[in-house]
Amino acid sequence: MSEAPAAPRTASADPSGISLLLRPPEPSAGWRVLPARVVAMCAVELQKLGHDRTELYTRAVQPALWLLIFGQTFTRIKAIPTQGIPYIDYLAPGIIAQSAMFIAIFYGIQIIWERDAGILNKLLVTPTPRSALTTGKAFAAGVKSLIQAVVVIVIAALLGVSLTWNPLKLLGVGAIVILGSAFFSCLSMTIAGIVLSRDRLMGIGQAITMPLFFGSNALYPLSVMPGWLQAVSKVNPLSYEVDALRGLLLGTHAHLALDFGVLAVAAALGITAASSLLGRLAR
Repeated sequence: MSEAPAAPRTASADPSGISLLLRPPEPSAGWRVLPARVVAMCAVELQKLGHDRTELYTRAVQPALWLLIFGQTFTRIKAIPTQGIPYIDYLAPGIIAQSAMFIAIFYGIQIIWERDAGILNKLLVTPTPRSALTTGKAFAAGVKSLIQAVVVIVIAALLGVSLTWNPLKLLGVGAIVILGSAFFSCLSMTIAGIVLSRDRLMGIGQAITMPLFFGSNALYPLSVMPGWLQAVSKVNPLSYEVDALRGLLLGTHAHLALDFGVLAVAAALGITAASSLLGRLAR
């Protein structure tokens, strides 16, 4: 009698790895893809700025006017207590934070544009967790704001503002700007997930930017504010960003540990909120 045919080998014993073609690999854990997603989003923003640098020049006009007109005028008036430093020096960190916030607060418009172009749907069907996508976009907004902050720092230095050039403190400035911008960009993406419209988001963004700015310590210290405005300023993340920037750039008294902690928690909460609403944009 002829020998019985040998039983076929199971897929698990297949040395050629053909079974891998039939069974897709398991998705990577969120924390593993998070650094790559952040780097990719930041690279995209840098490429955009490399292709069109006019945005940097146009956005530099407003902070330059604040420092040149408002700052120098109130320096001569001496009506606002500034801890013994010229008012233009006191104002400069607030304008740096303001210019960074103005970039980040409208970042949700880009998310809605990506939805309309079909890009967001393609991103959401990948194995990448939504939290990684949101974090990548938030820190990409931070990098874009950081470049704007560098431009404002250069303008302030040309106007004679006494700033520190300590490398460690400048690294701290970069971290503060990125954390603050990450929160405000997530706030914008959260609003985008609620209103689902570029026009509505633009209107809301314009409605909240100036209250956030004037309801902080960017223009004047807490001591000259009425009680209700002091309460608003203490829950405004922009106040903590400005306080840290003043302490790092000017050497004034600041609560750096508290400032970093508040901004880090705010950014984490913002990422969580924006991630939970990201799916609504794809419907």
